[in-house]
Amino acid sequence: MRVDSTGRILAGALLVLFLWSCTAAPKPAATPEKPTVQPQSEVSTPPAAPPQDKPKKKAAEDKTIIPPEEKKSVAEETLLQEKAEGAHKDEAAGLLEEALNYYQEAKLAREKGDLDGALKVLDEANRIILKVNLAADSPLLQDKDNLRLLIAQRIIEIYAVRRNPVNGNGHAIPLVENKYVNDEIKLFTGLERKAFEEAYKRSGLYKDWIQEELRKAGAPEELGWLPIVESWFQVRALSRARALGMWQFIASSGYRYGLTRDKYIDERMDPYKATRAAIKYLTELHSFFGEWTTALASYNCGEGAVQRAISNQNINYMDNFWDLFQRLPFETARFVPRFIAAVLIIKNPGKYGMTLPEPYPSLKFETVKINYPAKLTALAKALGLEASELTYLNPELRQDSTPDREYDLKVPVGFAEKTAQVISSVPKYVPPEYDSYVVRIGDTLSQIAARTGTSVQAIIRLNGLRSNYLIYPGQKLQIPKRG
Repeated sequence: MRVDSTGRILAGALLVLFLWSCTAAPKPAATPEKPTVQPQSEVSTPPAAPPQDKPKKKAAEDKTIIPPEEKKSVAEETLLQEKAEGAHKDEAAGLLEEALNYYQEAKLAREKGDLDGALKVLDEANRIILKVNLAADSPLLQDKDNLRLLIAQRIIEIYAVRRNPVNGNGHAIPLVENKYVNDEIKLFTGLERKAFEEAYKRSGLYKDWIQEELRKAGAPEELGWLPIVESWFQVRALSRARALGMWQFIASSGYRYGLTRDKYIDERMDPYKATRAAIKYLTELHSFFGEWTTALASYNCGEGAVQRAISNQNINYMDNFWDLFQRLPFETARFVPRFIAAVLIIKNPGKYGMTLPEPYPSLKFETVKINYPAKLTALAKALGLEASELTYLNPELRQDSTPDREYDLKVPVGFAEKTAQVISSVPKYVPPEYDSYVVRIGDTLSQIAARTGTSVQAIIRLNGLRSNYLIYPGQKLQIPKRG
């Protein structure tokens, strides 16, 4: 049939087309046994590398991925890191020194009365300090914090002078007699008479030295009687507010003015170092407020409280401290009339019906530099002294032992050389380890001692407590570890 014939013809055509496509398709290249010779052209091509060279080329390529010179030992990496840290430290130290120079420049401008110029320079010092980034364990961190504090103090001083000019002679302490002062005189000559007389006797131990330091600082010598009001001239006095020592520094203020505090020493109880710190603090307060009665109030209740009281007045200056006095908390502000009352009595005791006793003679001692921890009882025995003699001369030693670092020990006159000779033969003192304990409501020291396996006296000594009653809920105590 025609259809069959046409179908056969079409099928044959499809078969031919299929066979042709199979022959025309590229076959997979077989690996030639011999390299194919390429026809020459005008541009010569470098011959292909022989097969055996390929592994070597791959190895060479592997080497270029991590060159030998980039592989560093741990020691080399540590050295590079130390160099980087050293460079960063040098840069930070340079910035701090530059900021300190600006601070000194501002101080000079302030002394010349150029308040705006001083503030401008202090702003520049602050800008430089902001560039100093230090690690948490950097030895420069304390220097940075100290400098920031100095700059802040100077700024506060300038603004205080600008906003609160004070009339009158700012270099004298006005010893006025008014109702508040007379009330304190009655207390000193009545209920507190014995305490006042005992304090006056103790003042003889340090009075001459304190007066000399005040003269050097250009401050009124009457300030030397401030410890009568603060502590009755007791070098280990402790207040309910945790203020310690003859000048009653709290921990933060003591640290601010350079008084060291650690497990061996609390320099707030060092009458000489604390005196210098107190004079520095008082003179700074005087420069803030321009006169001494306001500075004295600030010494007791804080410059912030006094500054707020001044700012809350209807006028922006202060020309009478006693107007300000009535705006301050009485229990802290009465510090000023109490001080004035003490000075008035000492200047003219007969006027107020008092006969003051003979003060103790000034302390005499020698200092010897040691670098060895020893109990004062053991050292005193080696020197042939009473232990109380060394304790009395060195009240800042919290555990009645010398620290494990360089320290200037005060000894009776004539014993410095002998102390240097025998110190190494005294048993080495290792302070006990201690835990922390937070006082709870209802706790007593005897309960805490029984609970922690120690004694009441050990807790009192370790924490510098005045008695076993001066604890309060929330207070953090150091407790000697068992054994």
